[in-house]
Amino acid sequence: MPTAGRPATAATALAALALLATACTGQGAATASDDPKARTTLTFWHGWSAPGEVKAVEENIARFEKAHPNIKVQVTGNMTDDKINQALRAGGDKAPDVVSSFTTDSVGKFCNSGAFADLNPFLRTSGIDKAKVFPATLLEYTQYKGDQCTLPLLTDAYGLVYNKTAFAAAGITEPPRTWSQFAQDAQKLTQPAGDSYERVGVMPVFHGYETTPMRLAAQWSPSYFAADGSSDLARDPAFAKMLTAQKDLVAKLGGYEKLERFRAGFGDEWSAEHPFHKGLVAMQIDGEWRPAMAQEAGVGFEIGTAPLPVPDDQAADYGKGYVSGTVMGISAKSRKQNAAWELVRYMTTDTEAVVSFANAIHNVPSTLAALDSPQLKVTPEFKTFLDIARHPKSSTTPARADGGTYQLTFQDFAYRTEKGDVPDLAAGLAATARQIDTDIAKAE
Repeated sequence: MPTAGRPATAATALAALALLATACTGQGAATASDDPKARTTLTFWHGWSAPGEVKAVEENIARFEKAHPNIKVQVTGNMTDDKINQALRAGGDKAPDVVSSFTTDSVGKFCNSGAFADLNPFLRTSGIDKAKVFPATLLEYTQYKGDQCTLPLLTDAYGLVYNKTAFAAAGITEPPRTWSQFAQDAQKLTQPAGDSYERVGVMPVFHGYETTPMRLAAQWSPSYFAADGSSDLARDPAFAKMLTAQKDLVAKLGGYEKLERFRAGFGDEWSAEHPFHKGLVAMQIDGEWRPAMAQEAGVGFEIGTAPLPVPDDQAADYGKGYVSGTVMGISAKSRKQNAAWELVRYMTTDTEAVVSFANAIHNVPSTLAALDSPQLKVTPEFKTFLDIARHPKSSTTPARADGGTYQLTFQDFAYRTEKGDVPDLAAGLAATARQIDTDIAKAE
């Protein structure tokens, strides 16, 4: 599974993040006074739960403890953001010292509320130039207004996973590079069956697992916010172009209602019953974990991977994609911040640690050195996602004080648009942008 695990829904994350609104700033990083060489015990909470994931975390912790024999780490897995935020809000001995979260949308709230300590002083004291350690896109989603309250811990890159066998049968010799090629291939690969389908070339609706407005918008290289912090949703034509192209593809593949009826029969995203595994979709917008999961499910076809297609007028930028991942931070209320930093520094910047963890759970490494490490296990399918993570025009959704509320607002508008409930796209985008501005103003 992804690490970055199972990406939390924006609604779940926001419900949990509401608890941080009253969080108090604890001990500042610059005033952390504990001795990192003294004997101590840290508490570390994370969200991984699958046996292989938990084992990988434990192996990384064991390597850390061997290198730091004075520090013991008590690990608790399967912790949701809701549980983490309740504990951080309450503080006390039961709160974790170190936390990892799957929800990059939380970062703006973590930083703005003071729930997590700013790591910039720790980085400076350790002589770490973060710009030389981490890809720029990852630094963008792990800080807010200069407060580096988290660091990247493995990455998710999103691309196209496709059925090579179905491609060959349809006479398609290579994955689509532009949106017009994507739409043509999706139609060729679609096999209608009465008022339903035997297979669709791709499930283009925005409820289709990882096929979110944010994933697709990244291919248009949008600007979410202007320099003054106001929403660019109505000013940047990228959003209108993406929504228009997606709605057109929905129409070409049979229309929203017909596609939604077919999608209603799909299996769980993280099970062997995933529609890509079952041959119900020929192309899937997904992360680096999908090829391995499909192979584990015993699919009877050859799997290919490629970057998502780009708009026809941006063909030169083919290879880019949407990037996110797991983040790691230190509770601002922890009285062991210097020792906690040793753990965070090890897990996020030590090349052996990052590579070992990435190999174990099939995720993209989060440092430049780890991406180039000869110890990284790279299959042809996996290399696609490494290249997306490295691409200079790959992008993410920026951190904001409202957490992911602005994304939810955009997503809800996209849902209405694809259904045909938005008669005036420009006016709808303008109204949505005003709502985003209002929400962010309240959060700050």
